[in-house]
Amino acid sequence: MSHEIQFVKKYSRESKSPFDDASTSLWLANVVSEPDEALTLDYSRYIYAHRDACGRIIGISISKSMVAEHPDIDSQYLSGVPMLAVLLFYIDEIEAFCEHWADEFESFFLLPPDLFFEIAQWRWNAIVVNDDS
Repeated sequence: MSHEIQFVKKYSRESKSPFDDASTSLWLANVVSEPDEALTLDYSRYIYAHRDACGRIIGISISKSMVAEHPDIDSQYLSGVPMLAVLLFYIDEIEAFCEHWADEFESFFLLPPDLFFEIAQWRWNAIVVNDDS
């Protein structure tokens, strides 16, 4: 299935994020189209993974509406343990969304979204639970 919307987007101009990033991966947005129509997204709720020039995830950005859902978060841009905590909070939604890009996701991570996020959830939980901050 071909989509005009890209899962991975390499910047053609300087990023507005505080990260030294070269590209983003769209991990969550609202799908507003019917299943038999072309995929249409609403960006009122979103999560982007920001990547450096080597492809490493260096942080995420979340929509202002998602920041408002979490009183302990004061920025759209997160990294480290706060980033992992937010990803864990939305992991089921993220996995379901990434299924729309399953082929591209697997070519990027070498695993389909369901397996990637199952393993990630185990690892991220271990990091968040053991955080001493």
